[in-house]
Amino acid sequence: MKLSPVARVSLVACLVLLAACEGSARGTDAGTDAPATVDASLRDSPAVVDSQAPDGSPPPTDGGGLPARFPGATWDRRTPEEAGLSSTALDALRDHVGGRAVVVRGGTIVYGWGDEARRADVASAAKPIYAHFLYEAVEEGRIASVDALVVDTEPRLGSINAALGFKDREMRWRHLANQTSCYGVSESPGTAFDYNDWQMALFWDSLFLGVYGSSYAGVDADVFQDRLCAIIRCEDDPTFMAFGTGDRPGRVAISVRDFARFGLLYLHEGTWDGTQIIPRDVARMAVASPLPGAFPRTTAIEAEMIPGRRTIGSSSVPDDQTDHMGSYSWLWWTNGVDRSGVRHWPDAPEDTYGAFGHGGPRAMIVIPSLDLILSWNDATVNSRDAENEALRRLVAAVL
Repeated sequence: MKLSPVARVSLVACLVLLAACEGSARGTDAGTDAPATVDASLRDSPAVVDSQAPDGSPPPTDGGGLPARFPGATWDRRTPEEAGLSSTALDALRDHVGGRAVVVRGGTIVYGWGDEARRADVASAAKPIYAHFLYEAVEEGRIASVDALVVDTEPRLGSINAALGFKDREMRWRHLANQTSCYGVSESPGTAFDYNDWQMALFWDSLFLGVYGSSYAGVDADVFQDRLCAIIRCEDDPTFMAFGTGDRPGRVAISVRDFARFGLLYLHEGTWDGTQIIPRDVARMAVASPLPGAFPRTTAIEAEMIPGRRTIGSSSVPDDQTDHMGSYSWLWWTNGVDRSGVRHWPDAPEDTYGAFGHGGPRAMIVIPSLDLILSWNDATVNSRDAENEALRRLVAAVL
């Protein structure tokens, strides 16, 4: 029997206590090994993890070398200096970014400005959340794998683009989750990158309405809260209906401090406070598998879309908003190298990744090697250079 993630968390807590008692009697540890491959881990969900990671690596620690913290109903807080950061340097970061934000280190909020509890649309920064629920759907057996055909869920894809050999019949979930589905443009799925909000609406509707069997009115309670927000204990009631059910459903409204919780889940490779929410290999794959710098970009020649199509943002047809810059991995932006050999954020560590909306004003960024998360909204950051400068100032704050 498949358990919901909330039920799974409660069961895990009981099992850990039981295992601890049994372990003291027989001299063994509770836990399971991580699946050997990403494909296997997308099918076989680990049940329990202890303080040691499933792959045998040591447990995560905070900036001071202590066991990592995870926020409960509210965040714990420390001063920047207690977390090994400079208040003066973080003041400079604040002055550059504007808006409202929080900085997290060691699982605690160490600096912030503006109304960190205000829930608001994050635009395209929400996309990694969609991909997260794809992984959950595979874990729960709702989809066989990320390589399953989308037409099995959305049959109308099978009847469009006859002149192009019914190309959309070959669309797979991994194509939607990497913006390589070529939906609405002439290329075949998997052959070109197309940053496309019609595609994102197709992804969202096929996943949440089709695979999860939910509705615009019910998806927050049925899916978003039960399978994610309740587990990471969000404080400010995130929603998939930022503008209501009648206006671009699927757009996420979330506070900067709740968005930082999602970042903390991925910083700890899918683990939340001792429970493996998604397989560790999958969480690693999600943030470290960018498209190669030379991967083709669409030629943006319009192709047929299904009747009743909708967009989750842009209304351009065909839609072709940006290149991948060798830095696009399962709807996250990473610190890859573009077609010219230029690193995406030259002043940030190579393991940096983040979610960005509206070209920069909405973002959540993770730097695992420095144990840092930065979440902002309504910022003045509006370019790749401005993002890099924000990251340069954040890194400079490390003492």
